[in-house]
Amino acid sequence: MRTNDPVLVSAVVSLLEAAQIPHWVLDQNMSVLEGSIGILPRRVLVPDDHLEAARTLLREAGLGNELWRDVT
Repeated sequence: MRTNDPVLVSAVVSLLEAAQIPHWVLDQNMSVLEGSIGILPRRVLVPDDHLEAARTLLREAGLGNELWRDVT
């Protein structure tokens, strides 16, 4: 997923950690370069072998609309 919302990133990370799904949050330090105005989105990535579990978890949490549609 990709979002400018730090609260959403925090919620997703919490869900993934609780489910023991490995993940990475990318671009969270880019705010230093952009001046902390929140233009650059943060990305939350999971390994391919955990993708379906993560997508199911986020859908069940009501966050399915935040997921990337194309996962190929």
